[in-house]
Amino acid sequence: MKTLKTALIGSVLLVAAAPAMAQSVTATVATDLNLRSGPGAWYESVAVIPANAEASVEGCLAEVDWCQVTYEGQSGWSYAPYLAVADGDVYAALSAAPTSVTVKTVTTVDQAATDEDKGSAALAGGSAGALIAYALGGPVTGMVIGGILGSSIAAEAVEPTTETVTYIQQNPVEVVWLDGEAVVGAALPTGIVTYETPQAGVRYLNVNGTLVAVDAESNVIVDVIS
Repeated sequence: MKTLKTALIGSVLLVAAAPAMAQSVTATVATDLNLRSGPGAWYESVAVIPANAEASVEGCLAEVDWCQVTYEGQSGWSYAPYLAVADGDVYAALSAAPTSVTVKTVTTVDQAATDEDKGSAALAGGSAGALIAYALGGPVTGMVIGGILGSSIAAEAVEPTTETVTYIQQNPVEVVWLDGEAVVGAALPTGIVTYETPQAGVRYLNVNGTLVAVDAESNVIVDVIS
């Protein structure tokens, strides 16, 4: 798992390492994706980029999978495994560093502030693991943009009922911090504790401050509730 040591709350961002003539890259968002105020899941979501929408990628961090993105005039940070770029006849995630695409590199400064603010976000000891991107649809490389819920696993996943969603909302649980975004289709790492619901086959937990419903058999997020 890549560390979060370069993420910074309230830091100054410096564009670096790439030639000044490098251009922004257009990426297609493969699922509803948060646009956050900083490069980490604990930053505030300032907007949501809808699935299949195109966004402009201005640059990405070198050591963690977060990119500076602009969508409809709003700038922020999004998680690179869900930003797909054309690589020949297929799509590839920016996190896979396709050779046909060149993206500027950005970096952060002020490590002392980073360590202090990670502690305030309950991340001083590191995250509890990493969400597995595209668990239901396979890796973004080679996939056709149009949604990540296209596999046989997705067809068999149990969807939460309205009653189950209400139960989850009324029974909050402790936050578990994971590297990555809590989106439909992402899988939880092994060993993460989930909680029962009245509905058979559906469990839940709080990932990075967001309540999610999880398919009990596959450990895949099937609904983002709040």
